Amino acid sequence: MARIPGAVVAAGGLVGGYSVARFTKKRPLGGVVLAAAGSLAARQWREAAGAKTAAALSAAYVAGFAGSHPLAKKVGAWPSVLGVAGAVGVASYLLADRHR
Repeated sequence: MARIPGAVVAAGGLVGGYSVARFTKKRPLGGVVLAAAGSLAARQWREAAGAKTAAALSAAYVAGFAGSHPLAKKVGAWPSVLGVAGAVGVASYLLADRHR
């Protein structure tokens, strides 16, 4: 069975979580998507690159989510979410996914 890379799962979780929250107007539902994707990505990171790298990438995922809020006030919501999703995706690829 083909695996979706952790970079795609993490970036998709950030974008998907925001999308669900925005379009359903139910922020907790967006949080469920965000948390589920983050958990899956963390498991993949741990398998691919070890616990320390998984912890660092998980911290980046949470920081991306938190940082997107103040950034959105400067550049807008979608550019902010896409920017942090891209940054977390690139970090995931460089630190974990390319080693598979």
